[in-house]
Amino acid sequence: MTETQAGIDDRQQAQLKSAADTLPPTKVQPVRTGSWTKEEGVKYLVALDVDGTLVDHDGKMSRAVKDTARAVVAAGHHVVISTGRSMGATLPVIRQVHMESGFAVCSNGGITLRLDPELENHYEVVDRVSFDPSSALEALADKLPTAKFALEGEDGTFYSTERFQDSSFGIEAIGVDLKTLSETPAVRLVVYSANDTPEEFGKVIDEAGLHGVTYSVGWSSWLDVAANGVSKASALEQIRRQLNVDPAHTIAMGDGRNDIEMLDWAARGVAMGQAPDEVAEVCHEVTTTVYEDGAARILQTLL
Repeated sequence: MTETQAGIDDRQQAQLKSAADTLPPTKVQPVRTGSWTKEEGVKYLVALDVDGTLVDHDGKMSRAVKDTARAVVAAGHHVVISTGRSMGATLPVIRQVHMESGFAVCSNGGITLRLDPELENHYEVVDRVSFDPSSALEALADKLPTAKFALEGEDGTFYSTERFQDSSFGIEAIGVDLKTLSETPAVRLVVYSANDTPEEFGKVIDEAGLHGVTYSVGWSSWLDVAANGVSKASALEQIRRQLNVDPAHTIAMGDGRNDIEMLDWAARGVAMGQAPDEVAEVCHEVTTTVYEDGAARILQTLL
């Protein structure tokens, strides 16, 4: 495969739209700037969400975002793609911004990748956190009898009920029944209910009373579940320590509820302009929306 062909394939894969992102918000937060100033000679740890931050709700990365992200990588900052996407759906984004070394956080902190051009596949999994999904599945299946369920296993394989497929999986899910799903150790559990409004879905999730896991509700009737205590922030903190980056030199940017811990963890947390109130409230700054190249606006301050 030529480099040009590989680039086209990566763009196509990165632009696939997930059901988690089918209802872009209509509210726009006012831009809010903080007191942050760039310190000369410092290489920052820069954690970047993907959907709604680097790519828009149609799955497209703008030229401005792509160019500034590549420039920040080239400048030597520790850029860490931090996403709810699985590994397979994250790798095309990594290639788009020309990351060859460093780290990436996938599956909302369930998987951490180390990138190295010397490795056979140019990456390796250095951390994987799984959990027993049976209790969560039992509670959710009872409350959401028509919902679709999918699970990312410890080996990266996806399993799903109701022929559930989604671009965020990165690979085709294998169809199984709910019993098989509940017996499979999970890195990530996904629930999607097309028959409920986001408001109805959120209420049902609250009533389900999930315990012993970490979970976040997306824009649409979509739920991500991970092991207890696992989040983008927990994975990023391990990376920060390994890179020996001062906590004061951490930056994170995102737009979703699964970004809240990460944005609160960073010394400079930046919400996208379309982020909901509970996300914007934990941030030091709010940039413009994804459709106004809000990520590029912040990345430019590192150059």
